[in-house]
Amino acid sequence: MSASVSPLAPKSFAEMPPVRGVRMATAAAGIKYNNRTDLMMMVFDQPASVAGVFTKSKCPSAPVDFCRKNLAGGVARALVVNSGNANAFTGKKGAAATALEASAAAAAAGCSEGEIFLASTGVIGEPLDATKFAGVLDTLVVDAQEDGWFEAAKAIMTTDTYPKVATRSVKIGETQVTINGIAKGAGMIAPDMATMLSFVVTDAAIPSVVLQALLSQGVGPSFNSITVDSDTSTSDTLMLFATGAAADEGQPKIESASDEVLSAFRSALNDLLKDLALQVVRDGEGARKMVEITVTGAESDAAAKVIALSIANSPLVKTAVAGEDANWGRIVMAVGKAGEKADRDRLAIWFGDVRVAVDGERDPDYSEAAASAVMKLEDIPVRVDLGLGEGTATVYTCDLTKEYVAINGDYRS
Repeated sequence: MSASVSPLAPKSFAEMPPVRGVRMATAAAGIKYNNRTDLMMMVFDQPASVAGVFTKSKCPSAPVDFCRKNLAGGVARALVVNSGNANAFTGKKGAAATALEASAAAAAAGCSEGEIFLASTGVIGEPLDATKFAGVLDTLVVDAQEDGWFEAAKAIMTTDTYPKVATRSVKIGETQVTINGIAKGAGMIAPDMATMLSFVVTDAAIPSVVLQALLSQGVGPSFNSITVDSDTSTSDTLMLFATGAAADEGQPKIESASDEVLSAFRSALNDLLKDLALQVVRDGEGARKMVEITVTGAESDAAAKVIALSIANSPLVKTAVAGEDANWGRIVMAVGKAGEKADRDRLAIWFGDVRVAVDGERDPDYSEAAASAVMKLEDIPVRVDLGLGEGTATVYTCDLTKEYVAINGDYRS
């Protein structure tokens, strides 16, 4: 955990209620960090439904490969996550480490290795010594408690400065269900599916195929709409588990993702995913400001998103934000290089409510003082209208400060 907590951190953390059917425990296994927990195990009392989305990186980690294989079974009995080592680009040793980990977890949880899910985060390219924690999994299964959410979120942190938690309560039919989620991520964040690691659990009774549809839809406007530094991790993993405990309380049976009875649940899940994703952006390494970039008037929603990400990922835009400089010329640059259709003479740009450019030139009523006042805010809205069509998209990023360079300049030391 970094010495100083991000100024954009939540002023208070969500009170995480128990989710029926899941318990968790943490341990300090000494994988990289001293005097802190770095291992988390989640145990499901009964077989849980499971869904997942993973990195689109062509160099995925060994745990990502392992999870993809087991996801086809659609059943989870335990999840094991370590921080400090990503077990990525570790060759046959990496696969051997996941095999050892899975075998120990399955023995501890009393299930098959096909019902185990694994995730690792931290340094790439360092072999992971799974013997460091395989022996403690038996103890974690016994020690696991239903109120361990906050500790679980802390155990999976790397350069994060605060644990990321979120909870929602909603009804399916007349049955109340809970959704809890944790996430970690601060750097190497330009998810191409999800963020580095996030795990969401509900006590709803929802089959895996429906969970997968809900998760695949929900990731677009949440985790796939954030960027800290334009770099997609090798380890990106977002998993959603459903314990099914609500079935005992009369929850209606779910047949498909389009069931009307799921509408409130879908909204609550999407809201929780966005909450966690924004917490990741607000903990961007060295971040002092969050920027919401909305592009309207594009040829399509997809084009709008490409342009929004071009702006969000521009080091020149992000350093201007860090310096509180209302340099809208850099927005023009990022729109122009995005590769999507744009018309210079129809372009309009706003910082907050201040229109700084219109019809291909500086706004005639432009006020440097008004634009600069917006840049002094902690949360800065930027809007770009292309004047071409109906396409819209919103993405979220943070500024780029000297501290980002400092953190990543000595990450392995």
